[in-house]
Amino acid sequence: MVFDQGRIDAVWTSDITYLTCGEGDAFLCAIRDEHSRRVLGWSLADHMRTELVEAAVDAAVFIRAGNVAGTILHADRGGQFTSHDMAQVCSEHGLLRSMGATGICWDNAGAESLWSTVKHEYYKRHAFTTYANLTAGLDNYIRFYNHERRHSSLGMISPIDFEIASQPRQQSS
Repeated sequence: MVFDQGRIDAVWTSDITYLTCGEGDAFLCAIRDEHSRRVLGWSLADHMRTELVEAAVDAAVFIRAGNVAGTILHADRGGQFTSHDMAQVCSEHGLLRSMGATGICWDNAGAESLWSTVKHEYYKRHAFTTYANLTAGLDNYIRFYNHERRHSSLGMISPIDFEIASQPRQQSS
Protein backbone atom coordinates (compact mmCIF):
# COMPACT_ATOMS: atom_id res chain seq x y z
CA MET A 1 0.00 0.00 0.00
CA VAL A 2 1.18 3.52 -0.74
CA PHE A 3 0.66 5.28 2.57
CA ASP A 4 1.08 8.87 1.39
CA GLN A 5 -1.76 9.39 -1.07
CA GLY A 6 -0.92 13.06 -1.58
CA ARG A 7 -3.56 14.55 0.68
CA ILE A 8 -4.32 14.93 4.36
CA ASP A 9 -6.70 12.35 5.85
CA ALA A 10 -6.38 9.93 2.95
CA VAL A 11 -4.53 7.32 5.06
CA TRP A 12 -4.00 7.08 8.79
CA THR A 13 -1.75 4.42 10.31
CA SER A 14 -1.97 2.95 13.78
CA ASP A 15 -0.08 0.54 15.98
CA ILE A 16 0.54 -0.28 19.63
CA THR A 17 3.96 -0.22 21.25
CA TYR A 18 5.16 -1.43 24.63
CA LEU A 19 6.63 0.96 27.18
CA THR A 20 7.32 0.69 30.88
CA CYS A 21 7.55 2.93 33.91
CA GLY A 22 8.16 2.50 37.62
CA GLU A 23 4.56 1.42 38.15
CA GLY A 24 4.60 -1.31 35.49
CA ASP A 25 3.89 -2.00 31.84
CA ALA A 26 2.26 0.56 29.58
CA PHE A 27 0.93 0.35 26.04
CA LEU A 28 0.81 3.30 23.66
CA CYS A 29 -1.48 3.45 20.64
CA ALA A 30 -1.23 6.31 18.16
CA ILE A 31 -3.02 7.39 15.00
CA ARG A 32 -0.82 9.23 12.46
CA ASP A 33 -1.79 10.95 9.22
CA GLU A 34 0.61 9.59 6.60
CA HIS A 35 0.61 12.71 4.42
CA SER A 36 1.29 15.31 7.11
CA ARG A 37 2.96 12.92 9.60
CA ARG A 38 0.84 14.49 12.35
CA VAL A 39 -0.04 12.36 15.36
CA LEU A 40 -3.78 12.96 15.48
CA GLY A 41 -4.68 10.85 18.47
CA TRP A 42 -3.03 8.66 21.04
CA SER A 43 -3.89 6.65 24.11
CA LEU A 44 -1.82 5.12 26.91
CA ALA A 45 -3.03 2.32 29.18
CA ASP A 46 -1.83 -0.58 31.30
CA HIS A 47 -3.60 -3.01 28.94
CA MET A 48 -3.81 -3.82 25.23
CA ARG A 49 -7.58 -4.20 24.96
CA THR A 50 -9.54 -2.76 22.05
CA GLU A 51 -10.52 0.24 24.20
CA LEU A 52 -6.91 1.45 23.92
CA VAL A 53 -7.24 1.73 20.13
CA GLU A 54 -10.78 3.09 20.32
CA ALA A 55 -9.60 5.96 22.55
CA ALA A 56 -6.83 6.88 20.09
CA VAL A 57 -9.24 6.74 17.13
CA ASP A 58 -11.81 8.85 18.97
CA ALA A 59 -9.12 11.45 19.75
CA ALA A 60 -8.08 11.57 16.07
CA VAL A 61 -11.68 11.92 14.91
CA PHE A 62 -12.18 14.74 17.43
CA ILE A 63 -9.10 16.60 16.09
CA ARG A 64 -10.62 16.40 12.60
CA ALA A 65 -14.03 17.55 13.91
CA GLY A 66 -15.61 14.29 12.75
CA ASN A 67 -14.85 14.95 9.08
CA VAL A 68 -13.12 11.64 8.41
CA ALA A 69 -15.53 9.65 6.25
CA GLY A 70 -13.55 7.75 3.64
CA THR A 71 -10.24 7.96 5.49
CA ILE A 72 -8.34 4.66 5.41
CA LEU A 73 -7.19 3.43 8.84
CA HIS A 74 -4.28 1.05 8.24
CA ALA A 75 -2.91 -1.18 10.99
CA ASP A 76 -1.39 -4.58 11.55
CA ARG A 77 -3.52 -7.64 12.23
CA GLY A 78 -3.43 -7.36 16.01
CA GLY A 79 -6.56 -8.56 17.76
CA GLN A 80 -7.46 -5.03 18.81
CA PHE A 81 -7.60 -3.89 15.18
CA THR A 82 -9.44 -6.96 13.85
CA SER A 83 -12.08 -7.07 16.59
CA HIS A 84 -15.80 -6.67 16.01
CA ASP A 85 -15.82 -3.65 18.35
CA MET A 86 -13.14 -1.93 16.30
CA ALA A 87 -15.01 -2.66 13.06
CA GLN A 88 -18.05 -1.01 14.61
CA VAL A 89 -16.05 2.08 15.72
CA CYS A 90 -14.63 2.47 12.21
CA SER A 91 -18.06 2.07 10.66
CA GLU A 92 -19.57 4.70 12.98
CA HIS A 93 -16.90 7.21 11.93
CA GLY A 94 -16.88 6.25 8.25
CA LEU A 95 -13.29 5.00 8.44
CA LEU A 96 -12.23 2.30 5.96
CA ARG A 97 -10.14 -0.45 7.55
CA SER A 98 -6.95 -1.73 5.95
CA MET A 99 -4.52 -4.28 7.35
CA GLY A 100 -1.05 -5.41 6.47
CA ALA A 101 0.03 -8.98 5.87
CA THR A 102 0.54 -11.14 8.94
CA GLY A 103 4.04 -10.84 10.39
CA ILE A 104 5.27 -8.27 7.86
CA CYS A 105 6.24 -5.18 9.88
CA TRP A 106 7.02 -3.01 6.86
CA ASP A 107 3.35 -3.28 5.85
CA ASN A 108 2.82 -0.72 8.61
CA ALA A 109 6.03 1.24 8.08
CA GLY A 110 4.57 4.64 9.00
CA ALA A 111 3.52 3.51 12.45
CA GLU A 112 6.77 1.61 13.02
CA SER A 113 8.73 4.72 11.99
CA LEU A 114 6.80 6.76 14.55
CA TRP A 115 7.68 4.28 17.32
CA SER A 116 11.35 4.40 16.38
CA THR A 117 11.31 8.20 16.56
CA VAL A 118 9.40 8.36 19.86
CA LYS A 119 11.63 5.79 21.52
CA HIS A 120 15.01 7.04 20.26
CA GLU A 121 14.38 10.78 20.55
CA TYR A 122 12.41 10.77 23.79
CA TYR A 123 11.44 7.63 25.69
CA LYS A 124 14.89 6.03 26.02
CA ARG A 125 16.39 9.32 27.24
CA HIS A 126 14.15 9.58 30.32
CA ALA A 127 13.19 7.53 33.35
CA PHE A 128 9.49 7.49 34.17
CA THR A 129 8.50 6.62 37.73
CA THR A 130 4.71 6.73 37.36
CA TYR A 131 2.03 6.36 34.70
CA ALA A 132 1.15 10.03 35.25
CA ASN A 133 4.78 11.00 34.65
CA LEU A 134 4.92 8.88 31.49
CA THR A 135 1.60 10.27 30.21
CA ALA A 136 2.67 13.89 30.79
CA GLY A 137 6.03 13.25 29.13
CA LEU A 138 4.45 11.65 26.07
CA ASP A 139 1.94 14.48 25.81
CA ASN A 140 4.79 17.02 25.79
CA TYR A 141 6.81 15.04 23.25
CA ILE A 142 3.86 14.52 20.89
CA ARG A 143 3.11 18.26 21.04
CA PHE A 144 6.76 18.90 20.15
CA TYR A 145 6.61 16.26 17.38
CA ASN A 146 3.52 17.85 15.84
CA HIS A 147 4.35 21.54 16.31
CA GLU A 148 8.15 21.83 16.20
CA ARG A 149 9.94 18.70 15.00
CA ARG A 150 11.06 19.11 11.43
CA HIS A 151 10.58 16.24 9.00
CA SER A 152 12.78 15.78 5.96
CA SER A 153 9.83 14.23 4.11
CA LEU A 154 7.88 17.48 4.67
CA GLY A 155 10.56 19.86 3.42
CA MET A 156 12.01 20.37 6.90
CA ILE A 157 8.86 21.77 8.49
CA SER A 158 6.66 20.41 11.27
CA PRO A 159 3.48 18.41 10.64
CA ILE A 160 1.29 21.29 11.85
CA ASP A 161 3.10 23.79 9.62
CA PHE A 162 2.75 21.35 6.72
CA GLU A 163 -1.00 21.07 7.28
CA ILE A 164 -1.35 24.86 7.46
CA ALA A 165 0.64 25.26 4.24
CA SER A 166 -1.52 22.57 2.59
CA GLN A 167 -4.81 24.35 3.28
CA PRO A 168 -6.42 26.00 0.27
CA ARG A 169 -5.81 29.73 0.24
CA GLN A 170 -8.87 31.97 0.44
CA GLN A 171 -8.87 34.69 -2.16
CA SER A 172 -9.70 38.17 -0.99
CA SER A 173 -12.33 40.07 -2.92
